[in-house]
Amino acid sequence: MLDNVSTLKTLVLGRKPGHSLEAPFYTSPEVFEADMEAIFYRHWIYVGIEPDVPEPGDVATVNVGKASVLIIRDDDNEIRAFHNVCRHRGARLVGEEKATVGNIVCPYHSWTYGLDGQLVHAPHMGAGFDATCKGLKPVHLRSLEGLLFICLADNPPEDFDEVAARMGPYIAPHKVRETKIAYQSDLIEMGNWKLVIENNRECYHCEANHPELTVPLFAYGFGFAPEEMDQLDLENAQRYDALRQASHAEWEKLGLPSREIEELDSRVTGFRTERLPLDGDGESHTMDTRAACKVPLGAFSSAKLGGLSFWTQPNSWHHFLGDHIVTFSALPLDEGRTLVRTKWLVNKDAVEGVDYDIDRLIEVWTATNAQDSALVGMCQQGASNPAYEPGPYSPNTEMLVEKFVRWYISRMTEYVGQ
Repeated sequence: MLDNVSTLKTLVLGRKPGHSLEAPFYTSPEVFEADMEAIFYRHWIYVGIEPDVPEPGDVATVNVGKASVLIIRDDDNEIRAFHNVCRHRGARLVGEEKATVGNIVCPYHSWTYGLDGQLVHAPHMGAGFDATCKGLKPVHLRSLEGLLFICLADNPPEDFDEVAARMGPYIAPHKVRETKIAYQSDLIEMGNWKLVIENNRECYHCEANHPELTVPLFAYGFGFAPEEMDQLDLENAQRYDALRQASHAEWEKLGLPSREIEELDSRVTGFRTERLPLDGDGESHTMDTRAACKVPLGAFSSAKLGGLSFWTQPNSWHHFLGDHIVTFSALPLDEGRTLVRTKWLVNKDAVEGVDYDIDRLIEVWTATNAQDSALVGMCQQGASNPAYEPGPYSPNTEMLVEKFVRWYISRMTEYVGQ
């Protein structure tokens, strides 16, 4: 337990570079509340995709800490976000994750809102009642080529436009807006949200823990230690790097930006991207490395386009293939639980059972998510042990974990300095 803000400040300013965080960062309810206030209520948070609300009147709800937000497609096909709170007495308006409505009607006293958030009906409020100032409270929402981000702050970080300008050309060819959700998985991992993200930001653990994921992925794509490798491994690593560079050049000739952009700890809205070659037949994240869906995304004529990764701080990672897309969001529930929401997207015209098989489509990442969940739970248990102390990160394979932690500490430093 933390006694006060000064204790949090001491923890933040005392972080040892190159090492994991002190135990309270993972186990303290007070640090968790500070995380929500400093990170999740102030930054751009990935919450879903435009196909979550494909038609006018479609509504999706997402919960970020204590806040519940409505994502709505209005009659003009514009996507809007509002707080899921009635302006009368605060009742939650929509309880389901997905709904289709004509108007938004409060189940308590039937206050009714249009899809633009304006209050259109408030019974028994009297002749002098002014409905114009009682519309739903808006939430900042941005779409990055179909990926939806919200910010709960009054003044969101100003660098989203720059991130979108740099990332847009990478994502646009995959045409997220022209996909549908083939499958969604909601998994509660028994660990702090930072452990979930730390685990995602490295593949040091992959060879020993992810037999399915390492079928389509090359072992050298996420860092290695040259000084520990024999001559054969070094030669294989060099061949992989040559393949990576040649693939980048080939894909870019096709109009697919592929080279690494890495700004995980150098901006407020930290992000990273790179398109990497896949092993085997090199088409998709499947057990046989062949495409999982017969109908390609966008205007692609081939599925052999590698895998484009896109990470955002603080809560998302995504994989764009030639035949499907997998998106992930991490939404904190409390200091020891995190909801990991995974969506598999295919071309909107693809037919289940004809063009794709669900089990084959989701096999690799369903197994990987379950394995990661177990690993995160083990780390949460370890952080709660009195014997725990921060351990050193590998400079060869955990450098991106260090960048996440640096980003987090920089945001918390700004918060505790107020």
